[in-house]
Amino acid sequence: MPPARLLPMLVPALAALALAPGSAIAAEPVPLAAQGCIGCHGPSGTGSELIPRIAGRLAGDITNQMRAFASNQRPGTIMGRITRGYTDAEIAAIAAYFAAQK
Repeated sequence: MPPARLLPMLVPALAALALAPGSAIAAEPVPLAAQGCIGCHGPSGTGSELIPRIAGRLAGDITNQMRAFASNQRPGTIMGRITRGYTDAEIAAIAAYFAAQK
């Protein structure tokens, strides 16, 4: 079959694969605001030996911690500077995204 005739059959098949459970493509996209977090905390917020895990924490806890960093109520090496750049809506999006990670 010529390649041009295969395309109408391949598109639905590829779409089905992309939306299949467990597919990396079907994973929830990282909100733009949270993309700044993944450099240290990792794509799913699992952290590392020195960086705290934020995945699965309550959204309210994440929000409260970010606001505490932003207002200098909680000391941090870089978090105060980072969090002061976020709006309330961006903090809510970050908190919701990482709270949903397992």
